[in-house]
Amino acid sequence: MLRAFEYSQVYHPERTLTATGAELGRKFEDVTFATSDGLRLNGWFFPGTENSHEEGQVVLFCHGNAGNISHRLELCEALLETGVNVFLFDYRGYGRSEGRPSEQGTYLDAQAAYQWLERKGFAGPRIIAFGESLGGGIASELAMRETLAGLVLQSTFTSIPDVGAELFPWLPVRWLSTIKYNTGAKLPHVKIPVLVMHSRADSLIRFHHGERNFALASPPKAFCELKGGHNYPLTDRPAFIAGFNRLLRMIETTSAAPGFTPAAAPQERRG
Repeated sequence: MLRAFEYSQVYHPERTLTATGAELGRKFEDVTFATSDGLRLNGWFFPGTENSHEEGQVVLFCHGNAGNISHRLELCEALLETGVNVFLFDYRGYGRSEGRPSEQGTYLDAQAAYQWLERKGFAGPRIIAFGESLGGGIASELAMRETLAGLVLQSTFTSIPDVGAELFPWLPVRWLSTIKYNTGAKLPHVKIPVLVMHSRADSLIRFHHGERNFALASPPKAFCELKGGHNYPLTDRPAFIAGFNRLLRMIETTSAAPGFTPAAAPQERRG
């Protein structure tokens, strides 16, 4: 019962897609790709703006714990405004992706999406992992396993036990928790530009989680204060886009630094 309760609090997948991807009115690819443990996942790839400065950069979007990729088109559209390519994918058990979600499974899912982008022609130093809420725990683990250009943590917790202890103070969450997504423990080891985005109005994952993640991240790093509740990061859309553009400038500055060589991440680390 305890394990079922824990699982139900962390994962809220929806199988039904409420959009097709065509709603943005631009070219995209509806793709299927395989994980290392043999599951088929679904994703949407949106090409960036042709001949833009950011045409060679791609955002690998790791969404939150509820819904599926069809509920992230507004966020996708905002990111596309900066000129980058965007790849949305569903974890196992979400949307049209096979399987059932788990912590280690979602880590493999992100790696499979990363490898699809490599086959598409994007090198690791051109891939930005964007983690929305739960996706921040997945994106930060991806940064430990693969070479990336940058990492975004939008409305992300320090760890599942930390946020669980706040939501259920009457339960011994830290003792009982088996699902960790320990973002905070990974950030000191991530040696790429990091952008933390969080709102003071977030009543689900409180603002101090963003502050703590920012403090734990290694430089170069930036903090973007959002407006609105947990599920409304685009309440101040210009600020959101400006924050992401700041990360792009950090990546550009870092990659242009003399002697800069992207560090390869240790493979198959278990977080």
